[in-house]
Amino acid sequence: MTRDRIPRHSRTAVCAALTAAVVAAPLAGAGPASAAATAPRPVCVSHQSGLAGKLSRDIAAALRGRSGTVAVSLRDHASDTRCTLRANRGFDSASVVKVTVLGTLLWDAQRHHRGLTKREKTLTKAMITKSDNASTSKLWKQLKPSRVTAFLRAAGMDATVPGRNGYWGLTRITANDQERLLDLITRPNAVLSDGSRSYVLSLMGKVIRGQRWGTPAGAPGGTEIHVKNGWLKRSTHGWRVHSVGAFTGGGHDYTLTVLTQDDRTMKAGVATIEAVARAVHRDLNPTARADALYAPTDQPEEALPAVPEG
Repeated sequence: MTRDRIPRHSRTAVCAALTAAVVAAPLAGAGPASAAATAPRPVCVSHQSGLAGKLSRDIAAALRGRSGTVAVSLRDHASDTRCTLRANRGFDSASVVKVTVLGTLLWDAQRHHRGLTKREKTLTKAMITKSDNASTSKLWKQLKPSRVTAFLRAAGMDATVPGRNGYWGLTRITANDQERLLDLITRPNAVLSDGSRSYVLSLMGKVIRGQRWGTPAGAPGGTEIHVKNGWLKRSTHGWRVHSVGAFTGGGHDYTLTVLTQDDRTMKAGVATIEAVARAVHRDLNPTARADALYAPTDQPEEALPAVPEG
């Protein structure tokens, strides 16, 4: 898979900015309060004049005063724009790993020149559209971590580590790796066939209403929304609340990942993600009518935890 497509003329500036962000990161690790005070500024580059600076400022403003630890990765192919914030930091995946599980299943089926069975189609539909944990556990057991690891290698998701002992919700992920996965799903490549990509997008486009919060917030009318969210509370780092989204159709071609932890409540994590999402959608679609923007439910559904408390 092709790595992040950053214009050559911008790479030097990006490297310098990323270095500054990495230097700041240890200071942000002291705790939620200090993280908010010393959080690095998002790093953005773009071929569209003025867009990079606006996105960086607006994402930073959306995060100002929030206590959680947040990672962001954005890619807009139409304007050749990239934004990252703590994009290489590891997080427990919670249910966003279910897209990786589906990707692994489809990739493995391709290798064996077969389609999905009726059972697999039933399990994958429940896993993505309803975030069903039992279905995910059955597929994880079928695939085994070895096949997931092989898919990750093929996908170039080098920083992702499958959860041990069947705890798929404790898979370690990064925002950049999630963006690589979204890129595989939305653009032609040698890893996932067009049919496989279409299948993933179709299921992500049919997620139940109670789980269509997060990155879709503020998306303009006429956009095809594909989303998968994850939420998990543990005794360390509080709530992890994540959202990955792909926005296509009507001239739109961008993907957004927002990962959070150290959230006091699930609601706080959702609010943080949606604040970032609204800023991103607004900056990428400045002429969109306010009355046509997507507004997620204000009562996000909570599912059973992906892993035990502790």
